[in-house]
Amino acid sequence: MKPSRAAFPTVNRSGHRFDSGGEAMSSDSAHLRYQLPGDITPAALERFCWVLVGLSLVGDIVTTFVGLHLGLAESNPVARSAIEGYGLAGMLALKALAIGVGLVCRPMLPKAYRPIVPAGLAIPWTIAVFINLYMISLTI
Repeated sequence: MKPSRAAFPTVNRSGHRFDSGGEAMSSDSAHLRYQLPGDITPAALERFCWVLVGLSLVGDIVTTFVGLHLGLAESNPVARSAIEGYGLAGMLALKALAIGVGLVCRPMLPKAYRPIVPAGLAIPWTIAVFINLYMISLTI
């Protein structure tokens, strides 16, 4: 019969053991708690992120259609299909769907982590705005 791995504690090169010496594990009353810098509350951060969502959404739509007008092509195949099939309404529907998914998922998170939902929408749309602006600057 082969002895279990737990019977032989793991030892690193300096001779220190990695296990607890057979004792039960404890947290030593340590709790992970994240606090935002300064006086920023999660609610204030979430409000800021939703404002950023609105700005980035408008910026992405405007720069996308300006770029398309200048002869550039939409690189996102889903957005390209929506725009080719339905124009501005298709793009707005796609953005509304993304925001809707975020709003449905938001209540599933603890309040402290809810700002991640608008941040997850705003960050890629903000990056898209800068990419669009760069591509537009190359054409004019």
